[in-house]
Amino acid sequence: MDTQRGRTNRRRFLLIAGLPLLTAGAGMTYLLWPEPPRRAEVRTDLEPLNRRLGPFLGELTDAHWLGYDIDDTRDDRSIPGPDSRVRVVGVAHLPAGGAAAITGKPDHAFAAAGAPSGLPAALKQHLPAAAAWQHSPGFDAYANGQGAGGQASDGIPSGRYLFDTARDLVHFDVLYLFT
Repeated sequence: MDTQRGRTNRRRFLLIAGLPLLTAGAGMTYLLWPEPPRRAEVRTDLEPLNRRLGPFLGELTDAHWLGYDIDDTRDDRSIPGPDSRVRVVGVAHLPAGGAAAITGKPDHAFAAAGAPSGLPAALKQHLPAAAAWQHSPGFDAYANGQGAGGQASDGIPSGRYLFDTARDLVHFDVLYLFT
């Protein structure tokens, strides 16, 4: 009878000791297992853009854009940081004559600019190759100041805007800091 009791005690011991080890091993596997890479999807909805950019650009139409946290390590299992930096980048059409109205203001001193740099690959197909882009640091400062005058939940913007008057296009690349 003692031999039967000895086997039962050994089984219980192995079960009690092994269960936490098995649980810890499964948890470590979950944390270390690589996630499949996420692919940025181009957005076409206008409401978020018109809410943030519309006050100084006008009503945007036919937009292709991305919005993402540039500090995201693509690991949803980590603890988020206290600050977020969200990049909103894309291209949109302005109302007819809208680009000329903005670039024609002498106080912003627009000048010819090269094609946008650092453009995410998903957006490259939406920018015309032959666009004649114009840029103004003065307009950037004005637009960033207008955005900073919004709600605290809108973040603190810093961005660059390029305009193509022939197509009434605006390329925007704005970084919002949320603290």
